[in-house]
Amino acid sequence: MRQHSPTTAYVGKAAKWLSPGLAIKRWMVISLIGLFLIGFGLTILIQPSPIFLTLQQLFRGLAWVARILPSYLSGSLVILLGTILVWWGQTRTLGSITEVLIPDHKNELVDKLIAHRRLNRGPKVVALGGGTGLSTLLRGLKTYSANITAVVTVADNGGSSGRLRKELGGIPPGDIRNCLAALADQEKLITELFQYRFDAGDGLAGHSFGNLFLSAMNQVTESWEQAIAASSEVLAVRGQVLPATLSDVNLWAELEDGRRIEGESEISSAGGKIRKIGCLPECPPALPRVIEAINEAELIVFGPGSLYTSVIPNLLVPEIVEAIAARNVPKIYICNIMSQPGETDGYSVSDHIKAIYRATGCKLFNTVLVQKIPPSPSVLVRYAHKYSFPIPIDRQELIRMGCRVILANVMDENTKLKYVRHSSPRLGRVIIRWYEKKAGIPPSDR
Repeated sequence: MRQHSPTTAYVGKAAKWLSPGLAIKRWMVISLIGLFLIGFGLTILIQPSPIFLTLQQLFRGLAWVARILPSYLSGSLVILLGTILVWWGQTRTLGSITEVLIPDHKNELVDKLIAHRRLNRGPKVVALGGGTGLSTLLRGLKTYSANITAVVTVADNGGSSGRLRKELGGIPPGDIRNCLAALADQEKLITELFQYRFDAGDGLAGHSFGNLFLSAMNQVTESWEQAIAASSEVLAVRGQVLPATLSDVNLWAELEDGRRIEGESEISSAGGKIRKIGCLPECPPALPRVIEAINEAELIVFGPGSLYTSVIPNLLVPEIVEAIAARNVPKIYICNIMSQPGETDGYSVSDHIKAIYRATGCKLFNTVLVQKIPPSPSVLVRYAHKYSFPIPIDRQELIRMGCRVILANVMDENTKLKYVRHSSPRLGRVIIRWYEKKAGIPPSDR
């Protein structure tokens, strides 16, 4: 690898301050004009006579220099000296600021400023879902935009979330916790902290720290909306995380064998094919900020995640469906890679889309993102033991439905533990490039 000299590296870092869009150059010019005006004002204060004498001596000195050196050389040297002094003063000032704002020097201040400007110019994205799928998507999108709104399902009634929901009331914090951690500036540390589960203690065992943190914040702020907003500020979240509704929502499902199952966790474990899904109370009101985010969105993304217990629950809020249907912006559904036992056994890609259309009563999107390359045989064998299989791509049926298919490699495969997951970087890259193409924006080089 080619090594750069310290001088070259310094010049490269310094040149970043002249990057377009940073709003630095204009302020440097204004500063120089200000210095000139200060100097001019001082000369007025000390009366014309000293000014004349000072200028006379100055011009004599310049004439002496010009006799020794050609004017083009002496003038250039004076300009260069002045530029160096101004640049040195500016960089020393910025260096002092950097020491306060970034004491560990892991990143240059200019790099942070460039990233901040770039992310703030990113598209306004609304992502709907829940579970680990949505948090995986958010990790990929946050490298392209800080204008992200994650709309999270609040139907979870199992595990730590379910226990807190029963004991304290309100909405389950689990999916909100995952999304806040995914969008946090210090994601790795926050994720480890929020995912930490107590394995001992009377009443603590099984609870995650993140769930307890959000529940405590709710008690302090007296509303879940304020609790999530305050948590976002504490964690330096890029974008915002919003529950689809603040109502105490419970899912129910009718199976083809006639059973009616209530509760999100019970639906997944009931076994059987889902014929219809709904929630109690019916038609819960949407959080107003969710509708505002949808009305301002430039890109709307559904999934990935469990079809009936993560994606569709958000769409059981009629106001959300109406707002999405009214927007003429790029909308895309990310299909799961493998089928989910108890929810999507035997489903093709078109079956996923038909299930969403049945639940909402309208066509919300016309593009679906599907994994292109299937997992390795050894991984498929492991999943087959759990009755989970790759989701077939029935292209002809999708074309008949007027749905465009995007085939891309958006999968990470762990060959050691033999499981597959969506890849955050690949998901983010594919979706943003697709959006830029649809919106007629020149492809980004990020």
